[in-house]
Amino acid sequence: MTLAKVKNLYDQDFALWIEKTVKQLKSGDLSQVDLENLIEEVESLGRRDKRELKNRLITLFEQALKRRYLPLSDCYRGWEVTIKRCQSKLKDILKDSPSLCSFLTDICDDCYQEAVENMRIEYDARFPDVCPFSKDIDRLLNHKFWQDEKYTNP
Repeated sequence: MTLAKVKNLYDQDFALWIEKTVKQLKSGDLSQVDLENLIEEVESLGRRDKRELKNRLITLFEQALKRRYLPLSDCYRGWEVTIKRCQSKLKDILKDSPSLCSFLTDICDDCYQEAVENMRIEYDARFPDVCPFSKDIDRLLNHKFWQDEKYTNP
């Protein structure tokens, strides 16, 4: 198969392109590998994980804000389940890519700001401008961090 046909395969049938590329890589037949698209795909994997971390952290903060600052006890269980699910998914990503821990720490403030802006649109409640939650990754991912009494309600 010529390189032009391989590139065409990438555009026409992505799953088949992956299958062929994996076979070529495993066999060591690098002469026909579509390197341009392969490099693009590998780069996109890193971006995908970072986007996923950001989205999960925003959701984690949104749910924690609701749980801590909204007096809607009938909703607490659902919010806590979502928090636990986000914590679990974040841990899964970081287990696969521990080097992303520093990225997660770096984006905490921005993610909190996005979360609090979303919550202010959704609820008529006072939420703190500055993140009231620990930035310690272990604490965020393994504890009921929204219950920490270090900060008081606004």
